[in-house]
Amino acid sequence: MELEAVLKGIRPPDEAAAELSRKKWLSVAKPLFSLGRLEELITQIAAARGDINADCSKKALIIMCADNGVVDEGVTQCGRSITAMVTENFTKRAASVCIMAERAGCDLFPVDIGVETDVPGVTDMSEKVRRCTGNIAKGAAMTRGEAQRAVMVGVNKVRELSGKGYDLIATGEMGIGNTTTAAAVLSVLLDAAPELVTGRGAGLSGEGLARKTETVRTAIEVNKPDKNDITDVLSKVGGLDIAGMCGVFLGGALCRIPVIIDGVISAAAALCAARLCPAAAGYMIPSHMSKEPASALALGALGMEPYLNCGMFLGEGSGAVALMPLIDMAAGVYREMQTFASWDREGYKVLE
Repeated sequence: MELEAVLKGIRPPDEAAAELSRKKWLSVAKPLFSLGRLEELITQIAAARGDINADCSKKALIIMCADNGVVDEGVTQCGRSITAMVTENFTKRAASVCIMAERAGCDLFPVDIGVETDVPGVTDMSEKVRRCTGNIAKGAAMTRGEAQRAVMVGVNKVRELSGKGYDLIATGEMGIGNTTTAAAVLSVLLDAAPELVTGRGAGLSGEGLARKTETVRTAIEVNKPDKNDITDVLSKVGGLDIAGMCGVFLGGALCRIPVIIDGVISAAAALCAARLCPAAAGYMIPSHMSKEPASALALGALGMEPYLNCGMFLGEGSGAVALMPLIDMAAGVYREMQTFASWDREGYKVLE
């Protein structure tokens, strides 16, 4: 399946299912709208699935792992070798998100889409587009064809998991230097100055932040990406993990599976997907407001308000997974709570 066919195959969420879901919420034996936005969230899932039951019990986290050549510019505290180490840790219950996902009943699927070295238990050469991107401060991150292939890796991963019965997917990433590429992508797509979208990542000093900001500016000047051509943006200043997650969002929309946005890197990928196919946005769930400054800008551009605001910036999909227990609780009330009719009582009235 080619990307063009994927985009043509995506349809908006099912508004009829959404309306039935809203009516079901009105019948639940509790004060009307008392779960606030969590009710809207379950209705969104019902619309995405095209099913009033809004089943989202089988959960997966897809973690796109890739190295970034821009690390050579000194924009991070550590080197690229950390990417492979943490990617392998996902298979050993030795990363933070592993513990969180376990609590949330979520299965992990790390994908080596571009780690510089192969990772035991993860690397599959059919998914690995290339070993690390180019240094965007000196040239393009990847070719246009590689960017398209990376997007399709994400699409196909969702199609694979859909076939296994997964009905809720979270996005995550691992790649030293990827807050720099995310900043570059968002600077282009939002017409925002690098200073507004570039943050400290995993703890840069003031001097390091200044160097990182200037690197983002240089990358855009050198590559001149076309903001109206998402593949051009991804190939010139993006990362393989961002392109892969863009594909996950598109794959979710294609397979009618809601996909949870994680932090700023995931939000950059979500914005790319929404620009490629506006209907895909209806399948996206914003989890949290990252501490990175571009997070609010990216979610604002998507017209979304996050459900959590904890000042997190861990990455790995941790914020997306953190939302899952809230979804489970709301879904439990929605599906299992008695109705006013079952109590033989008249329900609350919707007042003007």
